[in-house]
Amino acid sequence: MSVLFSPYALGPLQLRNRIVIAPMCQYSAENGNAGDWHMIHLGQLSLSGAGLLIIEATAVEETGRITPGDLGLYSDDNEAALARVLAAIRRHSRIPVAIQLAHAGRKASSHAPWEGGQCLTPDEGAWQTEAPSALPHAPGEPPPVALDSGGLSRVKAAFVRAAQRADALGLDAIELHAAHGYLLHQFLSPVSNQRDDAYGGSLENRMRFPLEVFDAVRAAVPPRMPVGLRISATDWVEGGWDAEQSIAFGKALSERGCSFMHVSSGGVSPQQKIPLSPGYQVPMAERVKAAVGLPTIAVGLVTEPAQAEAIVAAGQADLVALARAILFEPHWPWRAAAELGAQVEAPRQYWRSQPRELKALFGDTRIGQR
Repeated sequence: MSVLFSPYALGPLQLRNRIVIAPMCQYSAENGNAGDWHMIHLGQLSLSGAGLLIIEATAVEETGRITPGDLGLYSDDNEAALARVLAAIRRHSRIPVAIQLAHAGRKASSHAPWEGGQCLTPDEGAWQTEAPSALPHAPGEPPPVALDSGGLSRVKAAFVRAAQRADALGLDAIELHAAHGYLLHQFLSPVSNQRDDAYGGSLENRMRFPLEVFDAVRAAVPPRMPVGLRISATDWVEGGWDAEQSIAFGKALSERGCSFMHVSSGGVSPQQKIPLSPGYQVPMAERVKAAVGLPTIAVGLVTEPAQAEAIVAAGQADLVALARAILFEPHWPWRAAAELGAQVEAPRQYWRSQPRELKALFGDTRIGQR
């Protein structure tokens, strides 16, 4: 039996298999509101047969958006727009749906990637960014404002309110974004956090605000809703955040009731040097999983079914997340099930596509016609 297609539980949340659709920004919202693109995009992914779908990084406040096109969950309009998309998904798919709540910090106020991804200018609608310290992401960029105590309280409250909206929408889980150089990661990394108060300096101090946000979100939603984090296990920068610190952070999260860790890397500095290769982040997920013991999601250049199967079969991670691979091939889980001799859930409208030689691929299906 395929381990990749065996069930798994994130606390009370039951997943039909170990395939996770990673959150992928679409930069296509209007004033934070999900629109027709999200209906099409998330709709097709909800029919993929994956075990869990995580909605893209969703800003908890307007100034926390990476770009003007970022999805948001900071207003009633945002909530109503996303409710429309979720209602359509629920009518046609049983896939559990999570959301990644995020704040971009000093990497906010940017162009979309297809427009170059660089900082907006004042004439283009730039806004003032915020961060742990008044250090720009790259030389020559506008510096952020260092968050004071009032700003920290405001951001924490924004995460809480967004989490409450996620619960009201009936979402199945929350992932807090503490990776890729965005605000919570900025607090963790000594590259971006050079504060001299209780939120900077030592590892304990740098972890303080992300842990406060986790505690506040965990307390704000019911126990039935798993709350986990995505982390960058290393900055890929000498003297930056690294695996040892990630493990210490993971242990602190575990003590607080964290449901899972989603292990990625990089993003906090343009000085990063990432040695790309198939599954290049999997060893970091394996190390974090072994030391921390939380359910762990591996991600990063996992593209082939046999590769994903080997990761979970060897215990390197409990789940495998796909991003670009599943954008390119939205029914990747169907191919994986076919190659691994497993079964996968497919909508009945597509049952006729089941290959003749794989009569049980979609389970107990019946097709007839006059």
